[in-house]
Amino acid sequence: MPRPRSLSDQHLLDLVLTLIHAEGPEAATFSAVSKASGLSGSTLVQRFSTKAAMLRQALLHAWDQLDAETARLCGAIPRTQQGAVALLVGLSQNYGDSAAVYADGLRLLREDFRDPALRARGAAWGRTLVEAISACLAKSSRPEMIARLMLAQWQGSLLWWGFEADGPVVPYVESQLQEFLAELGSSSPPSPAFFGKQDLA
Repeated sequence: MPRPRSLSDQHLLDLVLTLIHAEGPEAATFSAVSKASGLSGSTLVQRFSTKAAMLRQALLHAWDQLDAETARLCGAIPRTQQGAVALLVGLSQNYGDSAAVYADGLRLLREDFRDPALRARGAAWGRTLVEAISACLAKSSRPEMIARLMLAQWQGSLLWWGFEADGPVVPYVESQLQEFLAELGSSSPPSPAFFGKQDLA
């Protein structure tokens, strides 16, 4: 019979992610993970074959965690405009309260863009968010388009918070999303022509 693994794959991938968040994707070497986990380098090679494969598995594991958290939040929010705000504010908790921590997260985004499998996970996550926010904005004339605009506002607010940060991220993001909804309620939604001929579906 095969010997039982001293660390589960999930625990090991959590250790790899911790190392990546602390020192960047380049730091996730077999040597560094061996030191952090207590497993030998040869054991890690047997599990992952290559450093690139280990990094991909760790980042896919991170997507699994984000998908699970997104599903939990989607199941808890009311289907209202404020529910849409609560969803995005809840997801913003993961960005920390330091611009430096947020910047570290952008290094992971670079890896997601480079890898087709990771990029596909990001695209699927975006579709999930559009669907959830559209349900919260069902009374709008164009709920899906407004959902996409709200997601763009959310991501933009995170970026500007990184430049302007003088406090926690959550209140900043929430205030920006509330301003977006207030402006939306005081004016007509932009026509599809505003976006050119791109397909919003």
